[in-house]
Amino acid sequence: MAGKLYIVPTPVGNLEDMTPRAVKVLGKADLILAEDTRTSAPLLKRFEISTPMMAHHKFNEHSTVNSLAERIAAGETIALISDAGTRGISDPGFMLSRRCRELDIPVETLPGATALIPALVNSGLPIDRFCFEGFLPQKKGRRTRLEELAQEARTFAVYESPLRLVKTLRELAECCGEERPASVSREISKLHDSTVRGTLGELVRYFEVNTPRGEIVIVVGGKPEPPKSEHRNKYKDTEK
Repeated sequence: MAGKLYIVPTPVGNLEDMTPRAVKVLGKADLILAEDTRTSAPLLKRFEISTPMMAHHKFNEHSTVNSLAERIAAGETIALISDAGTRGISDPGFMLSRRCRELDIPVETLPGATALIPALVNSGLPIDRFCFEGFLPQKKGRRTRLEELAQEARTFAVYESPLRLVKTLRELAECCGEERPASVSREISKLHDSTVRGTLGELVRYFEVNTPRGEIVIVVGGKPEPPKSEHRNKYKDTEK
């Protein structure tokens, strides 16, 4: 009988965000796959979870994904966790989930913590529709991606490190315009949780003198639609 792969979210900062169901699943699993076992050890200790752990990250997932899927197919229950948040969102985890689905092995993802949704809601920008870009390319294709995002009509979000924040805000301001509304959220759910809102130009000037720390989510408003009068003029020109 096949086992199951559980993808279990872990707190992005505040350990009180750990759900009772997540604790139960991790406690009953045969094995926990952690991005970094040293980072996850204090979390498991806090909730008295003694399940064995194994490192599963971008440097070894190619060589271990098949053997892990075989173990689940043979009846084991394996839980996949991230250092913080939901595994598979801008960190490794997709390959094992995909392999399990290819083999018709049950995969269940528990709802839980992620930095993305709180940052979107905190931004005060429209999020009935939005676009998530994860981390932008560092070199090849970066400018192209930024220019594509500048044309995006939906609110969009990107992850960034504190060391690159000002550079990225400047580039976004160049491509989207300094007056585009945006926000920067950092340390979500932690002691110094904060969100700074304003235009891209204002955010550049703010963080040039206020050095940020911690994990960061940038949220940018979508490209405004042209005034209705422009649409009417274009229609009349077409008729002529």
